[in-house]
Amino acid sequence: MPPRENTGHPRRWAILGVLVISLLVVVLDNTILNVALRTLADPVHGLGASQGELEWSINSYTLVFAGLLFTFGVLGDRAGRKRFLMIGLVLFGLASLLSAYAQSPAQLIAARALMGVGGAAIMPVTLSIISNVFDPRERGRAIGVWAGAVGLAVAIGPILGGALLEHYWWGSVFLINVPVVAFGVVLVALLVPESRDPDPGRVDVGGVLLSVVGLVALTYGIIDGGEHGFGRPLVWVAILGGLAVLAWFVAYERRSEHPSLDVRLFRVPRFAAPVAIVGLVFFAAMGVMFFSSFYLQLVRGFSPLETGLLYLPFAAAQLVFAPSSAAMVRRYGGRAVAVVGLALTVVALGAFAFVDAATPIWVVLVVFFLQGTGMANIMPPATESIMSALPREKAGVGSAVSNTVRQVAGALGVAVLGSVLSAVYRADVDPALRDLPVAAREVAGESISGAYAAAGQLGPAAPQLIAVADDAFLAAMHWAAGLAAAVAALGIVVVLRWMPGRPAARVGEPGPVADRELAGTA
Repeated sequence: MPPRENTGHPRRWAILGVLVISLLVVVLDNTILNVALRTLADPVHGLGASQGELEWSINSYTLVFAGLLFTFGVLGDRAGRKRFLMIGLVLFGLASLLSAYAQSPAQLIAARALMGVGGAAIMPVTLSIISNVFDPRERGRAIGVWAGAVGLAVAIGPILGGALLEHYWWGSVFLINVPVVAFGVVLVALLVPESRDPDPGRVDVGGVLLSVVGLVALTYGIIDGGEHGFGRPLVWVAILGGLAVLAWFVAYERRSEHPSLDVRLFRVPRFAAPVAIVGLVFFAAMGVMFFSSFYLQLVRGFSPLETGLLYLPFAAAQLVFAPSSAAMVRRYGGRAVAVVGLALTVVALGAFAFVDAATPIWVVLVVFFLQGTGMANIMPPATESIMSALPREKAGVGSAVSNTVRQVAGALGVAVLGSVLSAVYRADVDPALRDLPVAAREVAGESISGAYAAAGQLGPAAPQLIAVADDAFLAAMHWAAGLAAAVAALGIVVVLRWMPGRPAARVGEPGPVADRELAGTA
């Protein structure tokens, strides 16, 4: 039997390079700001931002980004993916410029929200364009490169941010986006073909509005709870209200004749299982990356640039293993590859429950490498399974669902694991703060960063406070790491129970496979 003709676009690998550039700038922005927070809090060299304003400078981006991802994935399928990609890049570049020259914390928070709008327009269409320009037989490898770019961006964000802050003012961490975006717009205009859903049907206005309201309310509740604790009624009104609206969205979509998301897909293991895995892994991993940065910079005393460089093993593992994961899936099946990846991730996350102030730094580097290796062998097969469950013309929906789950789960991981970290830290450190002045006691009891700031005003008593804060933080980190490892381990159960083994139909025509499975559940 002669080999089947390759149906991919002639310039597909060049197009993939352009999409990776577009993706890098969006994902970088999720991590690059973390190393600039101390500078932004400085009233002389930064904006004099309070702790709450610093948190919202990060969270305004996440909130808008997560809330609009699904909607923009659907609209990109209808209006044209290339068009949406270019609009998103222009918005992102403009918002980056506004962020770089913000004159107050409020202006920075607003500009970051606009960056979230641009990012939400960019990310889902990059994956859906890949599904359209690559033959199904090559799509797994292309998605592996895409996933590797995500991991690389997560890891190099702190490195780039630290390097810029050592030589330039804080706005440089945003200004660096502008030339990259301009270059990306030119390349997209020249190389990327336009594509859209050939039969989009009517706009599902009700479903789109319900998804936005539900996701924004849920994400807001998660973020606000992580900031101020989950004991306030407003937090639970937002979380439970968001969940209720999303449940309404599911019921609405089941009855709709033209749904923006066919919720029956969640009865197909090939779609539902990897979506669950993505959520569990990012819940655990983003929470651990959040507190590991504090561990490296405060407990171990590394500079922002040195901290960023310590994440290089994670990036290296992503670059080495993510592109080859498609070949591993073809050889051993998605279930086996995902289980091994999850097991490595569980080991790496759990290792932080045993790390302390005297742990050799090479051990931490090995842990980061194991985590990168594990996630490199989870994300590509999971993403490929999600995308292959849908026909090409609906690729934006699959991309948006995957990215929305990842963003919301990441925000939830930072919020929940951050809350565990804060609760254990406060319980352990409070008894040692009773003899401090009231102002210093309040600041030091809030976080390890506050304790270090308070120690700067205490003179001879400073070393004792720092030692107590370090011990309390390490104890809290161990509890949070244990919880993260348990959540990731739950993913192994999901894979073994529901994720298919070998690629269906030789990773051939994905749409009909999903159609057959849905027909079998009807």
